[in-house]
Amino acid sequence: MKKTFILMALVACCFAGCKKDDNGGETTSSNEDGLVFVENNVRYIGDGDKEFEAPKGDYVLDASKVYVIRGWVYIADGSSLRIPAGTLLKGKSEDVNVKGSSLIIERGGKIYIEGTAEKPVVFTSDKPAGQRKPGDWGGIIICGKAKNNQNEMQIEGGPRTRHGGSDDADNSGVITYCRVEFAGYPFLTDKEINGITLGSVGNGTTFHHVQVSYSNDDSFEWFGGAVNATHLVAYHGWDDDFDTDNGFSGTLQFLLGVRHPKIGDTSLSNGFESDNDADGDDKTPYTTAKFCNVTLIGPSNTTEFINEAGAGKYIDAGPYDPNNGSKVGQFQSGVQIRRNSRISLSNAVITGFPVGLMVENDKSVKNTQSAADERQAIKNTVFGGYTDNAADALYDNTATAVPVLGSDKNKTWVDVYSADASATTAGTKSFAHRHALNTAGSNVLATVSQLNLSNQYFPASGSALINAAFTVPSGFNTAGSGYVGAFKSDAAADNWLAGWTNFDPQNTAY
Repeated sequence: MKKTFILMALVACCFAGCKKDDNGGETTSSNEDGLVFVENNVRYIGDGDKEFEAPKGDYVLDASKVYVIRGWVYIADGSSLRIPAGTLLKGKSEDVNVKGSSLIIERGGKIYIEGTAEKPVVFTSDKPAGQRKPGDWGGIIICGKAKNNQNEMQIEGGPRTRHGGSDDADNSGVITYCRVEFAGYPFLTDKEINGITLGSVGNGTTFHHVQVSYSNDDSFEWFGGAVNATHLVAYHGWDDDFDTDNGFSGTLQFLLGVRHPKIGDTSLSNGFESDNDADGDDKTPYTTAKFCNVTLIGPSNTTEFINEAGAGKYIDAGPYDPNNGSKVGQFQSGVQIRRNSRISLSNAVITGFPVGLMVENDKSVKNTQSAADERQAIKNTVFGGYTDNAADALYDNTATAVPVLGSDKNKTWVDVYSADASATTAGTKSFAHRHALNTAGSNVLATVSQLNLSNQYFPASGSALINAAFTVPSGFNTAGSGYVGAFKSDAAADNWLAGWTNFDPQNTAY
């Protein structure tokens, strides 16, 4: 009788799959559909190895279930993954075999994240409330066949995946009403997985209403591609909020970035960071992304800074430090344009960074020429509430005027704007005529007084940020006209954050 029981158990293991758990005991594993493995009533995406490619197929998750992403999970060419509204997915952390668990959509693969304002799709940490940190898991990587200026590239962060091609209309799927929390992993030095990474994603892809919170590297980063996006939120990220590289040419409207004064990187964190490529070359396509209706709230103008005495530009991550290789650093600028990038920015308000705007001659002199030739455009944009009006890399320049600063560590700050009216005449004049709001001190956002921070990040009634003359450039939704920033007013009808965002994921009981 005893032998019969043992035999039956062995047969059961053969069909269900038996393996050792982390404590050396037996656990049973069954495979639902080739992608999802059930072990001890937990549904894992991935088989537990570092890298797992789903067998070719079209997969649909069940919104009534909770899924745990385990390892680097690839949705390869010819396969698709559909995630319906209301689905909860958790990235596995602290596994001896798996680091930086990530969902990776490769060229030719498709992802359909189909959340709604009432039922967003949520990717978060598998740790309990109160114990989550940036970098608990890897993040989401989407790669396509659109153009970049390297022809074909290896995606940042370590995975095998390559991206790039010649089809700017390529379609990688749909990403709508989605939150990504506590992601971003430093696989190797300068090979970090971001909250969301998009490599050569084409404009056939739908991408809107996406929030990345507490990412352990950049919140959003684009490497080439032409995907357009609206209604993006970067909240309390570690490095840059919105990073654009390698010929990214998308159009993006209605963006909010909010920093925490104790979360920043030794690379010097920015709201925007933009390069043409790592060497500042004349490779085409150029990085020409167009941004409109943007609000960036820097570390010194956040409620956390106001409430925490002593918080400042030199930070200590404290309880937010994930202790996974990330390096604590400091902040730099609201907008950093360097290495021959040619992005444009319109109808924006940028406040509370050590420096508002930096246009650098970093590894080349081409940014100076780009500015002089008006290849870049900064229009209807307010910079204010700086820690220093103008600064070099060491934040030790306290000049009230705006000089053209000398080289420091191979960098030249070509043009740095302050809230001072002299910013329109001092130093390089390349951008002066584009800063209508900087022509008079009374129109400059020198503090947070123009923003109603008690009611999120909307312009207060009567704010100078609201003006019918602030029209949006061609190609943008005209609903963004009449104001600068991501929000038209503090009225409920203008709050596009309602329902689907979460600004306290640390204490949310998932």
